[in-house]
Amino acid sequence: MVPSKFSIDALRNPETRYQAFGELVRRYSPQLYVQIRRIVQYHDDADDVLQNTFLKAWQNIDNFRGDCMLTTWLYRIALNESLSYLERNRRTESLDVEECAAARSLESDPYFDGDETERLLQEAIATLPEKQRVVFNLKYFEEMKYEQMSELLQTSVGALKASYHLAVKKIELYFHHLD
Repeated sequence: MVPSKFSIDALRNPETRYQAFGELVRRYSPQLYVQIRRIVQYHDDADDVLQNTFLKAWQNIDNFRGDCMLTTWLYRIALNESLSYLERNRRTESLDVEECAAARSLESDPYFDGDETERLLQEAIATLPEKQRVVFNLKYFEEMKYEQMSELLQTSVGALKASYHLAVKKIELYFHHLD
């Protein structure tokens, strides 16, 4: 149960808004950061996108209709901000250079404490096209149901299942080529 200081009403009330929003940020920053990081891949970029996510949430809390869970709404904002960030910052580097940069970024990242298998999995994920990477991360790491993903990404369950299947096959091929 969500404490009353964190209710939607508290977020909309000018007298309790700052305290309630601070609680919202404290509660959801870690999981949103992880989701964003898996999409934008770099720590500094993920921090920027997380900040933009909460800024958008702050600016639009009065427009939250409540027809979905608050977490779904925040995830949707985070996902949209992540995808907008990628669109604005399309790198002109070749795919191979970008993949190597993503791998080096993982190795030097203080937040990455995975073993060799985890590093290789992250490298394989970095090779996926953007849509497949997003779907794979949401399904595999977040264990999100296709129906919730469909609402979040505003696409059909069938398209999401196809994207996930293709992503899994490409990751399997990536590991197969390492042998």
